[in-house]
This record gives sequence, structure tokens and C-alpha cells, in this order.
Amino acid sequence: MSILRNRNHRLSYQALVLIIVVVTLTLGSTRLRADTGTCNGASVTLPFTDVPASNGFFCSIASAYITGLTNGTSATTYGPSQNVSRDQMAAFVSRTHDSAIRRSSRRAVAQQWWTSNHNYALTSASLFNGPGKIAWDGIDFWVPNTGNNTVRRLRAGDGKELESYQLPWPGQKPHDVISVAGYIFVTGMRGPGTPGVIYRIETEVPDIPGAVLNFAETGPNPSGITFDGENLWTANNAGGLIGGSITKRPLGASNETFTTGFVAPSDVLWDGENLWVADYGADRVRRVDPATGAVLQSIVVGNAPRELLFDGSNLWVSNYLSDNVTVIRAVGALRGTVLATLTGNGLDGPAGLAFDGERVLVTNFSGDSVSLFKAADLTPMVNVSTSTNSDPLAACSDGLNFWIVRLGKNDLLRF
Repeated sequence: MSILRNRNHRLSYQALVLIIVVVTLTLGSTRLRADTGTCNGASVTLPFTDVPASNGFFCSIASAYITGLTNGTSATTYGPSQNVSRDQMAAFVSRTHDSAIRRSSRRAVAQQWWTSNHNYALTSASLFNGPGKIAWDGIDFWVPNTGNNTVRRLRAGDGKELESYQLPWPGQKPHDVISVAGYIFVTGMRGPGTPGVIYRIETEVPDIPGAVLNFAETGPNPSGITFDGENLWTANNAGGLIGGSITKRPLGASNETFTTGFVAPSDVLWDGENLWVADYGADRVRRVDPATGAVLQSIVVGNAPRELLFDGSNLWVSNYLSDNVTVIRAVGALRGTVLATLTGNGLDGPAGLAFDGERVLVTNFSGDSVSLFKAADLTPMVNVSTSTNSDPLAACSDGLNFWIVRLGKNDLLRF
């Protein structure tokens, strides 16, 4: 009897221990389970066991998780009370920046998330006669044609020609183009030793006499043009490796041309705060005082910088003869600092640049291709052939498609 009594006592004790363990685990799992809260009227469940719905930042953490800005410290924990290292902070900020760009782009609206790496994605949209650069006015594209002294207006949806404006002065060689205040301004080259010209096109007037005006003379061989809100600026390469300048043309006053500090400028760009000049003959990018034309800063880049692009934070420079692209911080305390020199990804005689809000496209004039890079972190994406002897010269974007001028084929590609 005593043996049986002892056995029953042990069994009762073990059962009691088991019940205590089960209850403890149940209470613990209840305390550490993922919680559900209400955010802006919606029921949201987080996988993080350390973020209860009573946390004052529950909805902010939920938003960061849902949009992909954070994945937590593990699959089930967020670590709300842990300090954030500078490494983690960089990850948060870069994800936030990238997500904001992607979600607010026209490609997101159209649900066109892809980036093709096949040239069948390139379709010829229009034919030209010696095309120059290309600009978008928010509705249509504009392309100068040196072969027949015209400027053509194209529909952005499919590249169909809408109008063609004949320049009334032969031999002007229209080259670069910009949309300003309802007008289209075009640079014209008359030869290395002859002053260039800026034309103004009345965009709402059909191609009749008076629709195109000889707006102003500028420096010799104006290869680039920009606008700072009050003044047009041209980069004048003078047709050679020396003797270049930049010209400032107020919309209602006379020109000023500046030669000091310049060798052979190929492009000029206003980023909203700074005036930048690509000096092809000096392998430099110059930051210029728009009030005086004085060079404030000279930055060494690759060989033969050809074109400039601003992505909202950084300046991109295509270096034609060194087969690379320089990325320079254009804003803040690091303004003028070279962030990276991009190589590879098919870069070969890089010339034109375009930005669609998310990606930067580079035309490879010597390599007969285009290269795409992610603007947020400079990651190389794809390189796509534009066909043999196509000489892709320039590019532009409407936020949905890239449009590429092929000088060798005398046409415009949609990508």
C-alpha cells in the first residue's frame, strides 16, 4: 500500500508540474504574440511580438513594415527600445528614398515596373535628317535637325510628328533645345569662328513666317543651353579645344559672354541653385556664379566631359573619351564632392544622359548601346544594344519612357 501511495503521489506531483508549465507557456505566448491594432480605421497585424497595439508608435512601425522600409531585427521582433546604429540608419534612409521614388513615379501609375534588357524593347518612332539633342516640354518632344534646318515637334505617346518648323536662315545647324515659359529655344551653330545664335519658336503658332525668331546671338558653336529662371545660358565650345566661353542672355536684355576660366565648354546646367558647366577641353566641371560668370569651383572628372544631368541630389557627367560617368554631389555641405566614377555596364563613349525619376540612362555613342543605372544607389542595371552603327547621341524621358536620338540611323527610339 505504501508503494502504491508513493507512486500516486509522484504522479500527482508530475501532473501539477506539467499544468504549471503549460499555464506559464500559455501566458507567455499570449504576452509575446503578434498584436493587431487599428491605424486610420484599418485593422493591422504586425509579426513583431515586442510591438503591442498599445505602443504609441504602433501605426508608424506598421507603415514602415508594410512599405518595406524595415524588416525588424528578426522575423518576429522589432527591437523598439534598441539604439539605431549609423549602419542601420543608412539602410532605413536609403530604403525610404528608394521607396518614395518608385511609388511616386509615372511608371508606378502605369504599372510598368519592368526594365528590359533586350533590344526588342527599343522601337523606332520617327525619322530625321541629322538630329541633334532632344527636350520634353511636359507634353511633346522637340528635336532639331541639322540636315534640313528644321525643328520638329513630336507627340510623346508614340513619337508621331505633329509639326515641323523651318528655320528661315540656311546653314544655322540647330543643335540643342530647351522649353522655357511656353517657348522653345534652340541653339544654332554657324561655325567655329562665327557667333552662334539662339532661336525662339512660338509653340502655339503653326509653321508660318514669324513662328521662328532669331532671338539673340551667342558665343561660337553653342553646344548646350539652360535657363536659371531669368537668363538663358549657352556653353560655347568654339569648335575646338580652346577659345570656348559661356554666354548669359537675359530674356529682356543684352548678352554677356565670359571666357575666363573656360577652355571648350560642351554643356551647361542650372540645378535650381547652382550653375554648372562641363568643360570638354579641360576635363573639368565648373561651378559658376550666375551673377558674375566667375568660376567658383573646378572639379576634376574624366576625359572630355560631354553632358550634364541633375537628379535632384547629384550631378551626373558623361566622360566621352574615358568611357565612364562621374557622379558629383550638387547640394548641401558636400557640394562639389565626387561621389563615384561609374565604369562597366557597357559604358563606351558615353554621351547623352536622361533621368526618369528613378533610373539614369546613358547613351553610348561609340558602343551603340544604352546603359541604365539606379539613381538612388548608383547600381548598374542593364546595357541594351541600339544596333550597329546607330550612334546614340542624346536622350530624354517623359517619366514613363526613355526617348533616344540615334544619329547613325537618323531616328528616334522609344525605350
